[in-house]
Amino acid sequence: MSDKAPLDNRTKPSALSLAAGVLMLLSGHSAAQPLIDPFVMDTQDVAGEFAFVRLQYDNFYNDGFRSGTWRTDFPSADSNFLRGVSRLTNVRVMREPIVLRFDDEEIFDYPFLYALEMGRNGGPWFTPAEQENMREYLLRGGFLLIDDFWGTRQWDNFYRAFTEVFPDRQIIELPPDHEVFRSYYDIDGPQMIPVIGNPENYPEQDVDRATNHAILDDAGRVMVLINWNSDMGDGWEHTYDPSYPTRYANLAYQLGINYLIYSLTH
Repeated sequence: MSDKAPLDNRTKPSALSLAAGVLMLLSGHSAAQPLIDPFVMDTQDVAGEFAFVRLQYDNFYNDGFRSGTWRTDFPSADSNFLRGVSRLTNVRVMREPIVLRFDDEEIFDYPFLYALEMGRNGGPWFTPAEQENMREYLLRGGFLLIDDFWGTRQWDNFYRAFTEVFPDRQIIELPPDHEVFRSYYDIDGPQMIPVIGNPENYPEQDVDRATNHAILDDAGRVMVLINWNSDMGDGWEHTYDPSYPTRYANLAYQLGINYLIYSLTH
């Protein structure tokens, strides 16, 4: 039996602070409220209840992407998303993003983890220690958001890795009326957010629509949310780039905040 403390007994963030932040958030926002000047830099807390934690992982093989695909869009996407959460909600955020690996005990301090590009370079390769820690973290109430991988080849790479972590759990497709799309903003199901340089939003690979998939715990809670054929990270990273369409940047923030609020309330 592991001696790790449950998520809600750790010191960063406490269950009480998360609940207080969510109550403040829900009392101060209407789901129909439009995005108005969403990217103004606000003063942020140095010890807020939400920290953006990006996962570092090894790829199945190295094809010359020297820093690893986990670093894509880092740190601008992470920092801009924190600014967006601070501006658009009443959730208090920590100023700087954090990078951790799955075998790091510190992941149990944070209820929300982010990873991306998990279909490139053969997909991720997890050590037995990472697989065990990941399973325990997620089954104890943690939430993992996976973003920015495209097409059937990358899906197969991703699927290989995660069926090793959860061989007994299915990866299901979420319907467009799932509550994750209504947790803060009302969004009409999954949205295909393009990479920069693709303002027409053409499909990147052999699939021409975005879908959201999930791995559920025994209570039906989404513990792994998979944003396939969509790139929220580019929407966050290129917020200030005049060549990146504002409507897609707005959608990227709306989706990300919905996923965050779902994670904090489930």
